[in-house]
Amino acid sequence: MNRLDCLFAQIRACRLCEANLPLGPRPIIRGSESARLLIIGQAPGTRVHASGIPWDDPSGERLRRWLGVDSDTFYDSSRIAIMPMGLCYPGRGKSGDLPPRLECASTWHNRVLMLLPKIELTLLIGQYAQAYYLRAAAKKSLTETVRYWADYGPSWLPLPHPSPRNTLWLNKNPWFAQDVVPALQQRVALLLAKP
Repeated sequence: MNRLDCLFAQIRACRLCEANLPLGPRPIIRGSESARLLIIGQAPGTRVHASGIPWDDPSGERLRRWLGVDSDTFYDSSRIAIMPMGLCYPGRGKSGDLPPRLECASTWHNRVLMLLPKIELTLLIGQYAQAYYLRAAAKKSLTETVRYWADYGPSWLPLPHPSPRNTLWLNKNPWFAQDVVPALQQRVALLLAKP
C-alpha cells in the first residue's frame, strides 16, 4: 500500500465529527498519485452517502457533461482525484444540505495534496471550495468568480455547483455554457490525453 492509500485508509476511518453527522461518518474521497485533475466540491449528499460513490447523482451527471467525459473516465482515479470540502454528508438545513464541516479541509486537505504531485488543474466547485482555496482572490460573489475564471491561471478553475437547484442560475448566466464549458472541456481533454 502506498502513502496515499494509507492516508485514504486513515481518512475513511475518521470519526472526528461523528457526533454532528446525522447519518454517521462515511468519508468520500478517491484518487491516485498519477491523477492530473482534482475536483473539489462541497460535500456528499444522501445518495452519495448511501452509495459511497462521489458525484453519483444528478449533479454528477451534469458535471460529467460539463467536463465532456463519460463515467468510466470520470471514475478512473488514476486520472481524476475527487476530494470534497466536507468528506461526509453534513445533514439537512432549511433550504438544502448544510455547509460542509470545517474540520475536513483543515485536518486532511493539505496532507492529501502533498501526495498528489501531478495535479495540474483543480476544479473549485461552489462557494465553499472557492472561498477556502482562492481566499482574497475570490470575487465578491460566486457569479463574478466564475465569470472571471481565466484570472485564476492554469491551476484553478472555479465552477458553480452543478446541482439541479442551480438550473435558474445557469439560465440567468448563459455565458457559462457558451464560454466556460467549452474552455473547461478543452482543458480537461488536453490534460487527460497526457500519458
